[in-house]
Amino acid sequence: MRVISRKWLNELAGRHPDAKPGLDAWFHEAEGADWANPVQVKEQYATASILKNGRVVFNIGGNKYRLVVRINYAYRVVYVRFAGTHSEYDQIDAEQM
Repeated sequence: MRVISRKWLNELAGRHPDAKPGLDAWFHEAEGADWANPVQVKEQYATASILKNGRVVFNIGGNKYRLVVRINYAYRVVYVRFAGTHSEYDQIDAEQM
C-alpha cells in the first residue's frame, strides 16, 4: 500500500513520544500490505474498526491512540485522516474524516 501523508503521524509522535513506536510499526506494516478489501485489513488487524466509505480506525499503543484512515482498495492507497489520543478521537466524526 502507498501511505499518503505522515503529517498526522509525525504530529502525534511529537506531542506523545510514546506513540512513535506504534505509529512507525503501523506505517511500515501498512506500506508492506496489499489490502484488496476490508476483510484483509481485519485479518491483519483484528481490533481495527471498519467504517463506511473506506474508513478504518486502528488502535495504536494499546488503544491509547487512534488512527483514522481512508483506504482506496482499487489503487492500494491509504490516506491518513486523523491520529490522536483516544479522547481526541471521541470528539471527531471518524466517518467524515
